[in-house]
Amino acid sequence: MKLHNTLTRQTEEFNPQSNDNVRMYSCGPTVYDHIHIGNLSAYVYVDTLRRTLQASGLNVRHIMNFTDVDDKTIKRSLENYPDLAPEEALKKLTTNYADIFLNDIADIGNDVFSTEFVYATNSIEGIRQLITELFEDDFAYITDDGVYFSIEKYRASGKKYGQLLTLTEENTSSARIANDEYDKDYVHDFALWKVKKAGEPAWQFDLDGHDLTGRPGWHVECSVMSVQSLGQPFDIHTGGVDNIFPHHENEIAQSTAGKGNLYAKYFVHNEHLLVDGKKMSKSLNNFYRLQDIKEKGYDPLAFRLMVLQSHYRSQSNFTWENLDAAQTRLQGWRTVADLRWQVVDNDSEISFDNVSAAVTEYIEVDLNTPMAFATISTEFMDELNELGYLPNNSKKSFIDFLTKLDTLLGLGLLDSNDINPQQKNIIVERQKARDAKDWAKSDELRDQLKEQGVEVRDTDHGPIWSRI
Repeated sequence: MKLHNTLTRQTEEFNPQSNDNVRMYSCGPTVYDHIHIGNLSAYVYVDTLRRTLQASGLNVRHIMNFTDVDDKTIKRSLENYPDLAPEEALKKLTTNYADIFLNDIADIGNDVFSTEFVYATNSIEGIRQLITELFEDDFAYITDDGVYFSIEKYRASGKKYGQLLTLTEENTSSARIANDEYDKDYVHDFALWKVKKAGEPAWQFDLDGHDLTGRPGWHVECSVMSVQSLGQPFDIHTGGVDNIFPHHENEIAQSTAGKGNLYAKYFVHNEHLLVDGKKMSKSLNNFYRLQDIKEKGYDPLAFRLMVLQSHYRSQSNFTWENLDAAQTRLQGWRTVADLRWQVVDNDSEISFDNVSAAVTEYIEVDLNTPMAFATISTEFMDELNELGYLPNNSKKSFIDFLTKLDTLLGLGLLDSNDINPQQKNIIVERQKARDAKDWAKSDELRDQLKEQGVEVRDTDHGPIWSRI
């Protein structure tokens, strides 16, 4: 398998560091609100990466974090639950939105049981320990409002700050690091720990004789959660391109200061899902939630398919027209998948070996899902749609291929059940009416099926049903 590694700026052969065991960490959501579909698209790609690694025979331990303490979660919890103690308010808010997030990603086809979810607030002791080590090694300093990481000291130790991107004034502007603008010595220095403000939840922390009761900064949380779960270095770190700087760059710095040079071997970043050509943002109010999609009658798996029609390293644009097309495509694939319930006995046979191998090859080359989808449509779905039936001799290989697609893409093509015996009987009776040229009866029975969400197409090989 090949992956584009942001760390080296190259597409490389993926080789796990420990035989067939892959250790992967993904930056998860900040659980203060519903996530929008722009962020949700990142988790579609991450789930597809995990599926592909596992399908290739590798054992994957996948960790994803919940950021359940930061400026946003604290502010929202105090607004929503002013009568609760700060710690209790924070817990209530973040637990609720973590549960909503898990339901959302399950709805879009992610296998939530194949990922371990960890919480920042459960990692406070490890965070205090890392900060203490950085301070004792002279990579961190104390100010009136917290503890900061020193980029100057990091560079002086021989380490490079700017491993994931070339630092420029544009990509390291103050706007990118404003959430850490406190009493720091240097513009790029970032908060490891923030001293408590009145009314905020806080954890005790004594360092070098200073009472620093407060809470962790954002960047240090991920360093601790990833390394505590996976060790250092681990294999793959994923996230959106907006995580490259400052978040992932700062993770590398604080995790390698005074230690080895490698934090994670591969960094894999996905591009933005735009809306009307602009990045979705809650501050701009130009976003949609998964609930908005569902309320308009769209299948969440149609959103997954729409996302995967674009390569993860290419920006894509959300429009309702694009989602319409994805829903139509998904319905067409489901119709073809339902042919497994109504095979035709004859001597013909269809081989799915070539298309199966092609799909695997495309996905294993840096998750080229657009080419995989094109192959599925032209070499599989279109051919079966044109033929109009599935030969009995091909049923097993057909199901094997659908199983592969579900394993890799998570579209649930095998989730449907056969129609019920009563509906099958109506189809039989309708065929009898057609044979007897009783068109009125045939139309009546056809309408009964339509009312039950089943449509019948008459072919030379008998009636073929599909779901409406």
